[in-house]
Amino acid sequence: MKNYSENQIKNIAFLGHGNSGKTTLADAILYYGKATDRIGKTADGTAVFDFDQEEKKRGCSVSTSVYQLEINGIKANLIDAPGLFDFAGGVCEALSAADSAIIVLSGKSGLTVGAKQAFEKARNAKKAVAFFIGKLDSTHAHFYRVISALVANYGSVVCPVVVPYIEDEAVKCYVDLIENKAYSFDGLEAKELRMPVSTEIDQMRDMLLEAVASADEQLMEKYFNGEQFTRDEIVTGLRNGVLSGDICPVYCGIQQTGECIPLFADSILEILPSAADANIEMSDGEYVKPDPSGETAAYVFKTIADPFVGKLSYFKVISGKITPDTKLKNNRTGSEERLSKIMWLKGGKQDDADIISAGDIGSVSKLGGVLTGDTLSVSGNIKIAQIQFPAPTLKTAVYPLNKGDEEKIATGLARLCEEDPTMHIKNDTETKELVLSTLGEQHTDIIICRLKSKFGSDVVLKAPKIAYRETIRKSVKAQGRHKKQSGGHGQFGDVWIEFEPCDSDELVFEEKIFGGAVPKNFFPAVEKGLRDSTAKGVLAGYPMVGIKATLVDGSYHPVDSSEMAFKTAASIAFKEGVSNANPVLMEPIGTLKVTVPDEVLGDVIGDINKRRGRIIGMNPTSNKMQEVIGEVPISEMSDFSTAMRSITQGTAVFELEFARYEDVPSNIAQKIIETSKT
Repeated sequence: MKNYSENQIKNIAFLGHGNSGKTTLADAILYYGKATDRIGKTADGTAVFDFDQEEKKRGCSVSTSVYQLEINGIKANLIDAPGLFDFAGGVCEALSAADSAIIVLSGKSGLTVGAKQAFEKARNAKKAVAFFIGKLDSTHAHFYRVISALVANYGSVVCPVVVPYIEDEAVKCYVDLIENKAYSFDGLEAKELRMPVSTEIDQMRDMLLEAVASADEQLMEKYFNGEQFTRDEIVTGLRNGVLSGDICPVYCGIQQTGECIPLFADSILEILPSAADANIEMSDGEYVKPDPSGETAAYVFKTIADPFVGKLSYFKVISGKITPDTKLKNNRTGSEERLSKIMWLKGGKQDDADIISAGDIGSVSKLGGVLTGDTLSVSGNIKIAQIQFPAPTLKTAVYPLNKGDEEKIATGLARLCEEDPTMHIKNDTETKELVLSTLGEQHTDIIICRLKSKFGSDVVLKAPKIAYRETIRKSVKAQGRHKKQSGGHGQFGDVWIEFEPCDSDELVFEEKIFGGAVPKNFFPAVEKGLRDSTAKGVLAGYPMVGIKATLVDGSYHPVDSSEMAFKTAASIAFKEGVSNANPVLMEPIGTLKVTVPDEVLGDVIGDINKRRGRIIGMNPTSNKMQEVIGEVPISEMSDFSTAMRSITQGTAVFELEFARYEDVPSNIAQKIIETSKT
């Protein structure tokens, strides 16, 4: 593949709801561009973009993939992002590398939640947006119903460019509104037809002309004077409107058969912005465009971890050019990285590249210290804005299926974290569990399958343990006396200790001994015995907090007393005293902030109430959404992510942060205590 200038490069992301036909559309463009000899099918694992074994097995995209091809003198970098909510990190990766986004909709399903979210993300990332309404051969598919929904949601930016002529609920032909010509298709083969008489198509043509006129003052004047636009004027108006964000062109077709794909592909390659028009956000908030003559710099937007091949980093060149053996510094680490072998991306394969210039995309292997989001440059001083990945919301405890595999599992998960920034792992020092955090159940399942296939580790998943606490609610005084005689020196320690509640996460120890009842040299042993005792509470064995212990009296033996004896005496006093000081079980409480649509607000509040939550506030946000603020026991939140996705069809966004500990209700506490004894 030859080197192209930034004006000839189009970086295009395909986004949308799961099962909308994104991957098949991208495959159809490959077929049209003669990069492949057929249009793949996701269902049977033949889609070029779904090359991962998990994708083939499941029949859907779970990670971002890139394929580079040449069409009509244009270098097209097609970036296919997953549509399932559990793999939203792939959308962030795709948008960070793309200059425009195609939102793919099904003519049957219409404007879905996933499509709306994709549009919003693309707009927030300042990317040009186009729509493709596909699967028009599906039962109950209706292009004009979908475009009406687009207009209702997004208004005048919606601009039809290629539309179907429908008769008896079947597509008879497709109309290119720019040329004002009709075509029928046999696969990719187009045949021009006589323009059909249709009020709907006339309305679509008027929408196009109005949108084009609105993008240019001279065209607006010409439009009001009733003058006809030339093809070049329409294309220029569309191109300017798309670049400014004032126009979102709409196309249509049937992905699997290739119907109308030539019209669609030719049009987007002509109208969508090139890499030269890209807006790359830097860490200081400034936006830059690719500079072929600037300092060589690139950023990594995706990482693939493979135990055999090593790490594969996908990058986009910001400025300058990269050739084999280029040496660049990592802004994050300061270390120098040698890009020994650079490659073009062809789905699951790579081709060696001689040069990759500003605005283009490539890959490099074995950059051990480089992570997704890192910026590499000659000086090491260039840094792009960090990619904002969604935070994981579902937590699962990971246990080895086979003893001795703990280290192998931890290493494998750490490697997968390098590949997927939306998953986190943490060793919980309190519960002694390895906790995996993900975006959902499917995300967790994919990670565990990859852990086994890539790193040979079998695991068992469990709900994470809750870090309960125990404390006391009244003051008591207790004696601890340890006396043992077994020939020779015996053991003797005797203490009186006052226990009282306090505000502290650790034991507070004081001594008020008068007259040497307990020698000072035994005070540390008493304190050590008490602190060791707080590790396991008297109710269910959870750590004890909020206790002040004051040593007030005791006695000793000049020969038999020892540090061990007083340590044991202190632990006896602790157990006796705390058991009589009204011990209670406490649970962690989290502050919950969840943003949901108005229409499901009641259902969400009801779900929070079922979890023993308390609503403490609500704030209206934009786009008919409400932010609900509440406090909930963390023990009730293990499946909250799944529930929100079900109740809100994936529109809910929430965060949960630890706030404090509160007493567990007595009926629930009793169950926890009984469980701890089994």
